[in-house]
Amino acid sequence: MSTSPERRYAHRVEDFADRHSLVVDAVLVMALMGCATLGSMLTLPGADPPDQDRTATVLLGVACLALLKHRTHPRFAVVVSAACAAIVVGFGYLLTPLLLAPVMAALYWLAVLTDRRTTRAYGITTLVAVIVAAAISDSMEHVSLLLRTIGPLFWLLLPLAAGNMTRLRRAYVAAVQARAEHAERTREEEARLRVTEERMRIARELHDVVAHHMALANAQAGTAAHLALTSPEQTQQILTDLTGTTSSALRELKATLGLLRHSGDPDSPPLEPSPGLARLPELVSACASAGVTVTVATEGEPRPLSPGVDLTAFRIVQEALTNVTKHATTEAACVRLAYSGSRLRITVTNDGPATTRALLAATAGNHGFGVMGMRERAQSIGGELRAGPRPEGGFEVTTALPLQPHGAGQEDATA
Repeated sequence: MSTSPERRYAHRVEDFADRHSLVVDAVLVMALMGCATLGSMLTLPGADPPDQDRTATVLLGVACLALLKHRTHPRFAVVVSAACAAIVVGFGYLLTPLLLAPVMAALYWLAVLTDRRTTRAYGITTLVAVIVAAAISDSMEHVSLLLRTIGPLFWLLLPLAAGNMTRLRRAYVAAVQARAEHAERTREEEARLRVTEERMRIARELHDVVAHHMALANAQAGTAAHLALTSPEQTQQILTDLTGTTSSALRELKATLGLLRHSGDPDSPPLEPSPGLARLPELVSACASAGVTVTVATEGEPRPLSPGVDLTAFRIVQEALTNVTKHATTEAACVRLAYSGSRLRITVTNDGPATTRALLAATAGNHGFGVMGMRERAQSIGGELRAGPRPEGGFEVTTALPLQPHGAGQEDATA
């Protein structure tokens, strides 16, 4: 956005005036004193000048010196300069813009530095005082009353209008700067929020991938160590499944890291599809090799899910079965998928008693990241999740997900 030369020069003058206010005020007072002195020498043709030169000079000097306080006390400057101008005009001096220069400058700064109500009150009072002084002045007796009124009215309204325009321009510039600063702060806050959300999404995804497979690998290794001497063939099968579990963990971890490194270029290698409920048999088989038998039941007619919902459903079932493998002293779990209306209801239960750690993780979200991550995933697509111990024993995780996501966060759809 380009700025005109006039505005650039105006900004430079204002900046110089702000930095060297005393110098600018002294020069202003001297210039106004010169204008007022010159104005006091002017008379109408054929009229004699008033015999009050010394008094008029003192009054005009006081009016000009009062302007030194215009930055901190603009009302005081207007009152003093207006009173001095009215007295000088009443002495018989010809009313001219030069003679009114001090009071015109005071009115300008009053309009710039105060509000509209104050400007109106002091401006009207000054106009009345000067016009009354002009009406009764001997120097104006050869001029009609209309001209005596229009002249000072125009000259004193001019600085009021100019000061009001300056005040409005400064207010506009300040508002533009405030909006720009607010937009900058909002942009920074939004960037920080997006970074935080992305970190949470990455942490949740890595937790689901690493925690699940590590828990299964740990359970499979423990089972293999327990059966190594009594059942070599079963131990061999479990070790084979352990290799598959670790390979799956490395594959999903590679896919997640590949998503983080994906630049979006057409030449970038294609990303692997996100896991979904289609991989549920693979998950059931991995749990079986860890010693947990999982049964899957489906109610209603299965319907296609959006990628985000499909990934969320799989991750919730994965995390729930991981908790069963790690925390519950049971060898069986049940996964029930119920399609009803526009929602998918998933229930994962086990009949074994849950350990204290599992209960704490379920009832107080701040004690574990598993239940917290499942709840965040469900809420991110407009669903809900409940987890806790069952009255008849065991543990249950229940979630209701929409078939199509409608939440604030759908970032997991591409995870």
